[in-house]
Amino acid sequence: MKLTSNAGAVEFRKSLNVLGSIVKRNVKNQYRNSFLGVVWTVLNPLLNMIVMALVFSNLFGRSLQGADYPVYLLSGNTVFNLMRMATTNALPCIVNNSDLLTKTRIRQYVFPMSNVFGATVNFFFSLVALILVMLIRIPNGVTFHWTMFMTVFPFLPALMLFSGGISLLLCIMYVYFRDIKHIYTVVLTLWMYATPLFYSLEALHLSETMMTIMQINPMYHFVTYFRDITIYGTVPSFASHAIIYGWGIGFFLIGGLIFHFGKNKMMIRL
Repeated sequence: MKLTSNAGAVEFRKSLNVLGSIVKRNVKNQYRNSFLGVVWTVLNPLLNMIVMALVFSNLFGRSLQGADYPVYLLSGNTVFNLMRMATTNALPCIVNNSDLLTKTRIRQYVFPMSNVFGATVNFFFSLVALILVMLIRIPNGVTFHWTMFMTVFPFLPALMLFSGGISLLLCIMYVYFRDIKHIYTVVLTLWMYATPLFYSLEALHLSETMMTIMQINPMYHFVTYFRDITIYGTVPSFASHAIIYGWGIGFFLIGGLIFHFGKNKMMIRL
């Protein structure tokens, strides 16, 4: 029994080492052929924010109360992009690494989870971009709050769990159904517009029924939580914590269970 537990601990440590190596490789390869390299991880969200602010500021910027529109916009995109990047990159990861999986004893879950951690690294670069914009917008009334430290905990683990659950689910679905890649691209586009990234729900003047439907969207709660601690400096309620961890743990359990029961048959399809 002791030998079995020791073997399991050794295998787990090996999986962690492989996970760390893959995350480093993915981050380095992301901008390997780019002149600016990793600087693009900061510039990219800034440029996207500038374009979207120019397009939507007149439509939605004036309706915001107590928030600077560029900061509001960038904060929402920062959260949504972590989930989008993690899940999109994880979707084909098992198929793309099929040779490595069939020739070695690497645990399959390492590959989708490496994309979640890689997206988290990019999240911190985007956070740097957000802080820079907040510094620039101080004359417009932007202030810094101690609640920003809540980004690391408790906010980020919940978002990583949520993204990890979707990643585990998508990568195993892709093994059996390759068209899921195209379907998920459409789903992400719809999901982005259904999430208040560049608008506020109050600006839409929705009915109570439509407001309730919009709030079923899990990313609404993650984005709202993040804005509360970064823009408004308020500590989210216990209900807000319960909601984001409910979505995070719930999706991680669902994705993990489906991945666990499908991983053996999955190897036959590779």
